This record gives sequence, C-alpha cells and structure tokens, in this order.
Amino acid sequence: MDPTALTILAKAFASAIVMGIGSIAPALGEGNAVCKALEGIARQPEASSDLRSTMILGCAITESTGIYSLVIAMLILFAL
Repeated sequence: MDPTALTILAKAFASAIVMGIGSIAPALGEGNAVCKALEGIARQPEASSDLRSTMILGCAITESTGIYSLVIAMLILFAL
C-alpha cells in the first residue's frame, strides 16, 4: 500500500472515531433531558410551557457538542 492510501485511511478512521465518540454524549444528554421534562410535565401539566422551552434550549446547547465533533471530523478529512 502506498503512503497516500494509508494517509487517507487514517484520516477516515480518525474522523469516524471523532464522530462516534462525539455523538454519544449529546444523544445521552438529550435523551435524559427529554425524559426528565416529560416526567415534570406529567406531574405538573400547568408548567408544560416553561419545561418545554427550557428543554428545547438545553437540547440545543447539548447538540452543539455533536456539531463541534462534525466540524472536527470535516477538518480531519479535508483540511489536514
């Protein structure tokens, strides 16, 4: 195998690892946030609008971790 093919393979493997690890935490965090928000809505339906807006804000902040890992994976693939 020539060195160029090994470099491409290493870049693909590294970006796959970055995306795999970088997507686990947001998925777990968002799942936990939605679970707790639904429990709160079930206990106090009158507070559903406050809980929903807080949950959506928290999920948006949590998702930024996944977006950062996507950016890093793209940098590994195309910029290095």
